[in-house]
Amino acid sequence: MAKKIKLFDPSVGTEEQRVTQQVLKSHFWASGAGIGHVKKFEDSFRKFIDSDDCVAVNSGTAALNLALSLMDLKGKEVIVPSLTFVATVNAILLNGGKPVFADVKHDTMCIDPHHIEKLITKKTKVILPVHYAGMPCDLDKIQQICKKNDLILIEDAAHASGAKFKGKRIGSHGDIVCFSFHPVKNLAMPTGGLIAINSEHQKMRDVLLARRWCGITNRNNFEYDVKEIGWNYYMNEISAAIGLIQLKKLDAMNRTRRQISKRYSKEINLERKMPFDENCSYHLYWVMVKNRKKFMEKMFNAGIETGIHYRPVHTMSLYKKNISLPITETAGKEIVSIPIHQNLSDAEVDRIIRIVNQNV
Repeated sequence: MAKKIKLFDPSVGTEEQRVTQQVLKSHFWASGAGIGHVKKFEDSFRKFIDSDDCVAVNSGTAALNLALSLMDLKGKEVIVPSLTFVATVNAILLNGGKPVFADVKHDTMCIDPHHIEKLITKKTKVILPVHYAGMPCDLDKIQQICKKNDLILIEDAAHASGAKFKGKRIGSHGDIVCFSFHPVKNLAMPTGGLIAINSEHQKMRDVLLARRWCGITNRNNFEYDVKEIGWNYYMNEISAAIGLIQLKKLDAMNRTRRQISKRYSKEINLERKMPFDENCSYHLYWVMVKNRKKFMEKMFNAGIETGIHYRPVHTMSLYKKNISLPITETAGKEIVSIPIHQNLSDAEVDRIIRIVNQNV
């Protein structure tokens, strides 16, 4: 029987094993102060994306929550796509804001700038685009909208480590950019996230450093102060050490993903599928199928994992809204993620394409 093909699969080599052993043997596994490998990872990732500053945290969810905690959102609105992981929207609610859902573009599944403009009110404070599946949003238009309306741009780049827009890496554009380093992500860690800062970075960094460690400031040996509430959001040393190795391999791993996506976009016999783009990091590769349940069952029976990313947030009980987002709603019924990662062999890619084409 043919080997099962995983939807996600991190790249783990001897280097990751070696640094994990080193950290374990050091007995220094974590520090709320974010020193050691954590600081090295912040510095390395900042250079990689060319942002003003970076603050490492323990998840993409923590990054979003901390970033939005800087904004004083009480009574304010945040424009966000509904086609995203619910953590993006939860962070708005947790910080007292109101999510306003925008539709996505038909070809990329990224937020539609034209719809953003229609949704802006006097209460709008933040635009929160998601670089869906690793495809960069139209940041030129979104930044113009932000400038025109005096709005803050916070990007959800959970899928976009290593992606580019107009020659610059994602992470160097918006005021704040949030990354995720979950085990299924392009840059994988046991758990991890990061906030890239490109506006008032020293002031923001100081606040973020306190809030990621329970609000602790002015630390001097055993003495410290707490002036405001914070969370237990700091990154651990094992994750950071693995992340430093993953960062060295990220461009090569993303190149493999792009090579696979190029084949999918040429050889899969479906009208609606993710387009090929050299700037995309291809965390996911999506196709649209009419009878999704039957299609996914056939893929499963052929030993190929698939997934759904995502059920639109505005259709969930907590966020149920009587609004019309036609492209998002169609995607919510038809979108399927198929395997795309650096561990796929040519034979496995051949098999995925063949099985998809047999069942659409």
